[in-house]
Amino acid sequence: MSFLALAVMLLAGSCAPPAPKPPPNIVLLISDDHGWSDYGFMGHPDIQTPNLDALAAESRVYTRGYVPTSVCRPSLATMITGLFPHEHGITGNDPPGGAETMRDPVARAMMVEIFKHNPTVSQALADRGYVSHQSGKWWEGNPREAGFTAAMTHGDVSRGGRHGDDGLAIGREGLQPISDFLDTTGDRPFFLWYAPFLPHTPHTPPERLLEKYLTPGRPVEVARYDAMVAWFDETIGELMRQLDTRGLAENTLVLYVSDNGWVQEGAGRSMADSRAKMSPYDAGMRTPILIRWPGVVASGRDETTLAGSIDLAPTMLEAAGIEPPANLPGISLLHPERLRERKALYGALFAHTAVDLNDPIANLKYRYTVREDGWKLVLPYTPNRDVTLMINGQQADWMRFEPELYNVIDDPYEKNDQAGARPDLVEALTDTLEGWWRVYR
Repeated sequence: MSFLALAVMLLAGSCAPPAPKPPPNIVLLISDDHGWSDYGFMGHPDIQTPNLDALAAESRVYTRGYVPTSVCRPSLATMITGLFPHEHGITGNDPPGGAETMRDPVARAMMVEIFKHNPTVSQALADRGYVSHQSGKWWEGNPREAGFTAAMTHGDVSRGGRHGDDGLAIGREGLQPISDFLDTTGDRPFFLWYAPFLPHTPHTPPERLLEKYLTPGRPVEVARYDAMVAWFDETIGELMRQLDTRGLAENTLVLYVSDNGWVQEGAGRSMADSRAKMSPYDAGMRTPILIRWPGVVASGRDETTLAGSIDLAPTMLEAAGIEPPANLPGISLLHPERLRERKALYGALFAHTAVDLNDPIANLKYRYTVREDGWKLVLPYTPNRDVTLMINGQQADWMRFEPELYNVIDDPYEKNDQAGARPDLVEALTDTLEGWWRVYR
């Protein structure tokens, strides 16, 4: 070979484009019935969450995160579809009829069929070549029918399926199914849906954790909940170590969110008066949202930008190289500059047990909007005044049927209703809320 030919070959090799980076693995971590302030990194004085704190230190943390509704099934359906509950059609947990139809296969199948009309992130990722694993909460039948290639949940109502069945063992009984899945992925990108039944009731933490929180003056019910949060945190640490020991952390996008909030009953406080789960207030709707992707997403704490679980689907799709569908209302968390331009977030609360499966408005109880400046409007849907809103079998004590106005930056626990003092702002926020509802119906 001549010197000139060799030089040409070497030059051509040096100019070759770098090999394309493989798409990232995606891990979605979802806690269940978890208060927005109940973390070390969110300033809780007692609850210790060292593993979530470590994840937060490596993540972009949006402390003003929101879910669109404060009960698990429609909230989870939003995460996997990228749509609001009145768009994807799952507005409550159970079909009409309450306890009589809770496990009725025909009634439940009707809800699953409504869900199946929606494209899912898991199916889009499967079409892109991802393998995926579902564990924990899952209400919508067999997860494999939504694109998952591996699943703990079977979804068969005749075998006890409702909201996760066999999948609910994850976390509480270890993470071996996830470990086994990770051992089979090879070079393929993967998606993990980790939605353990934690810190959800039953609050049965390990005794070693409960002992830490059984301190003088703390009701045992509160101690049990606090220990459940600590238990959930331990499972997060174990999952992160599984990624680390396999050398997977660098090219893995990790997202964290809670499905809805929680205020633990005890010391005379009941779920019916807690204004948390199944309420339109921040105690039910607010959650920190974390995103970690080393080398791509800068870590840091954002105390002002509004982020929502509605943003998770476009984030996951974009990270995988998939163009998010134009009908998705969320904003990818990979574009913080666009998030900072957001002026408001919106959501709605519906009856836990549906009145009409095919008409979201028949189940509607409240809508809310929260602005970047902290002003939040809670707007009841008065035509449904008589639609029952039960919480743990009790009628909600806090239910009101006139607009409520709070500034959740100055008043994060929404104790000072300013609707009477600011009718102009109530009217303005009502107009924007009605505009959103028309746009997204």
